[in-house]
Amino acid sequence: MNARLQPTPAAPPLLRAIEVGDVDAIVAVELRAYAFAWSRGNFIDSLAAGYVARVAHDDDGQVLGYFIAMPGVDELHLLNLTVAPEHQGRGHGRALLEAVVEVARALPVEKLLLEVRESNQRARQLYAVRGFAEIGRRRGYYPARERREDAIVMGLALGAADGLG
Repeated sequence: MNARLQPTPAAPPLLRAIEVGDVDAIVAVELRAYAFAWSRGNFIDSLAAGYVARVAHDDDGQVLGYFIAMPGVDELHLLNLTVAPEHQGRGHGRALLEAVVEVARALPVEKLLLEVRESNQRARQLYAVRGFAEIGRRRGYYPARERREDAIVMGLALGAADGLG
């Protein structure tokens, strides 16, 4: 018998609004997750602007991940969705993405948009499985070590089918 051991699924994360007191712990995760991380100021400015900001944490208060989304006239723009590197692969990204979709459905918006690095195949796959479609490209959008990297723009129309069509 060739049984593969499957990782034990993590308990669903607890989700709440990000507060200013959470920012240092979130920035620490951001710095572990990305070579070109958001700054503390980016997070503070997002909170001050009233963007939708949620942190996922475990029972002990450890940050598992977070998201920041900016409401617009007819869209919610997902600016940052991050899972702490040591907690990736346990379904937290899916849970955070579902939370973003729920927030978007509760707002008077028609679509959910995001940009993702062209090279971030794992995130692109997560978004595609959820029904996001590639709708554009922003050339040279992201900083990179040797040259700037393109962003793939993805969108999800909100409605019964949750797809763009």
